[in-house]
Parts: sequence; C-alpha cells; structure tokens
Amino acid sequence: MTEEKSHILVVDDDTRLRSLLGRFLREQGFVISLAKDAFEAGMFLNQYHFDLIVLDVMMPGLNGFEFLKQIRQESNVPVMMLTAMGETDSRIYGFEQGADDYLPKPFEPKELVLRIKSILKRVPQKTAEKTVLSFGSIVYDMNSKELKNMAGEIIHITNVEQQLLMVLGQKAGQIFTREKLADILGANNNPRSIDVQITRLRKKIEKDSKNPRYLQTIRGKGYMLLPE
Repeated sequence: MTEEKSHILVVDDDTRLRSLLGRFLREQGFVISLAKDAFEAGMFLNQYHFDLIVLDVMMPGLNGFEFLKQIRQESNVPVMMLTAMGETDSRIYGFEQGADDYLPKPFEPKELVLRIKSILKRVPQKTAEKTVLSFGSIVYDMNSKELKNMAGEIIHITNVEQQLLMVLGQKAGQIFTREKLADILGANNNPRSIDVQITRLRKKIEKDSKNPRYLQTIRGKGYMLLPE
C-alpha cells in the first residue's frame, strides 16, 4: 500500500515564484495546488482538504495576515508564512494570528521543504478520509456518488444534490451559510434555490424530512450535515 501524499496549497501573487515552488515541491513528492491570491485560495479550501498551506504575506486584496486570520476561524490546518518582511515584530504578529512557521524571503527551497516536513511530523497523522456517509438505512458513497437504501437499490439524486452531499460531507459538522453553498455550487444556484435543494435532499436521506436528524438547519447561520 503506497503512502498517501501530503496535499499542499501554495498561495503567492508572484507568478514565477509560485510556479517554481509548485514544481519543486511536486518533485519532493507532495501534491500541490497553486493560488494567486486569497480569493482563489478560499475557493480551493472550500473544495479540498489540505495538509499544509504555504502563504505569502504581501498580496493584493486580503494580505496573508488577514487571510490567515480568516482561515483560523474555520480550520487548524498548518500554515507556513513567506514574506520579504523579516522584522521581528512582523514574525511575532504572524505567530499571534496562528502561523505555524515563518520563512523570510529570499530562502533556499530545500529549507522550505525541511520546515514543511518538520511541521507535518508535529501535527496528528491524517486518518483515512471518510468515503461513505450513513443516514440510518440510507448510505451515500462519495467515490461512486451513489445514494442507496439497505436493499442496495439506487436512489436517484440530481447533480446539485450530489454536490451538496460532497461539500457538506467532506466537512461534516461544519456550518455552511446558504450564500457560501450557493457560491461553491455556482452556476444557476442562489441562496433561495439552496433552500429548495436542501428540502429535496432531505426527502431522500431523512426518515422524517420535516424533523431532520442528519441535514440540520442551524437557525440564523445555515446548514450542517451530521451523518452517523
């Protein structure tokens, strides 16, 4: 059985450096995603699990410190800060915002790799991601994207319902606002249409859709999936 590779998100507005880091880290055996700013990085974080984020401080829009503060509201994913600002006060501020390490530019790529590996050794090992969501007598396989009952019969679900189960299931127990779900699903979805899709999905996974146990409404906040 091959060892699962760590997935790293590199966020830097410098196109050349971002590309070089991506290529170098892939050569070191990591799975890499690249983002040019906080907005693009946020879209990645809504869709994928990352083992570590390499985050530049000086970026247009939200800077690295501001984005780190936003990340820490929802996640404890390790974050390595990159910056041309090497002053002590800046480093301390980064740690105060939740950074795990801090590497001033310019730096040797090999040092970055050593620091990344050091951080990954300190964090708890990732358990295998859950691929089957159970809702009593109904189960959803996140690999085959099939919803089935106890008899193994397939229950038809739409593409949007599949996406909702994937997004909510990958972060079970986390609250998603209607607006955030609409943004993730994109296309013709809007906050009001999300309510309709949630209602339809409940009829397929809940024993009593009017009193949902698994796909819960958190009053004033949004929706949360709590599979068994």
